[in-house]
Amino acid sequence: MHHSLNKNLFFVKEHVKVFKAANSFDILDPESKQVILNCREENLGFFTKLFRFTDYKRMTPFNMEIKTPEGQQVLTVRRGISLFLSEVEVLDERNQLIGKFKQKLFSIGGKFEVLDASERSLCMLKGKWTSWDFKFVANDGKEFATVTKKWSGLGKELFTTADNYVLQISPEVPADHPLRLLILAAVMCIDLVLKE
Repeated sequence: MHHSLNKNLFFVKEHVKVFKAANSFDILDPESKQVILNCREENLGFFTKLFRFTDYKRMTPFNMEIKTPEGQQVLTVRRGISLFLSEVEVLDERNQLIGKFKQKLFSIGGKFEVLDASERSLCMLKGKWTSWDFKFVANDGKEFATVTKKWSGLGKELFTTADNYVLQISPEVPADHPLRLLILAAVMCIDLVLKE
């Protein structure tokens, strides 16, 4: 696991373009404001690009590669065509499956079950439909991480658009724990699956 994933606070900034088919984000260290990871959809097919400009955008497949600024692969988050509920796979730097997210039926605001590679439930990603607040919560109620657009610890200059947000991982999630990879990958799912 790349050492940058052992931080507990990440700032996610979407690249906003007028006519964009591919999604792209930068993940920054909020303290130094330095980019620590790049998230890009690099190899979109013609029909995927075409459907991204229609009402069917939510159903299109995605393949988000998360790399260091030097180009070292850290994670891949991918989904095939989604007709109703999304199932997203997360691969490590060696392209080995480390977990999945399964969208839950009839969840107001969005809910994903976070699973390991053996499909054992690790936690739930739960959101509110009235805001951009999401929590990673274990079955026993323990909170592993939060994703929000409202955090007073960052300067206003970082929050120039509505496409920026903060991921805060609990210090109780150990360094180098695979759950950190899944939490970071799930942040991409919030944006690509629930908020598009």
